Amino acid sequence: MYYLVESSKSFEQAATDLDAAVKRNGFGVLHVHDIGNTLRGKGVAFENQCRVFEVCNPVQASKVMAEDMRLNMALPCRISVYTEGGKTHIGMIKPAAILASLSQSPVLAKVAQDVEQKTMQMIDEAK
Repeated sequence: MYYLVESSKSFEQAATDLDAAVKRNGFGVLHVHDIGNTLRGKGVAFENQCRVFEVCNPVQASKVMAEDMRLNMALPCRISVYTEGGKTHIGMIKPAAILASLSQSPVLAKVAQDVEQKTMQMIDEAK
């Protein structure tokens, strides 16, 4: 259900490299949520770093919504860069598993598999 890798890079370098990998692979970064800084800014003692990248390929997203508009709620894909135990990790919940739980459409299964392969490639490139 998860695709998770450990990186030898610093948190900042892994986040920078993920951003570049997303763009190289024909996706866009819609937003980056800096959850670690947000929590600390709210007075929560949170030691780890955590950024969640919302990424999207417009062609693939339009195929999903053309098949079932309700699935806009499962978009965009999210890839996280975070620290835990002094190590940097990059990961995601696999899109094919998410969409399979929401739809039995073979069209969507193919789209989800294609997106999953691309997002795993992005993570591997940023690792």
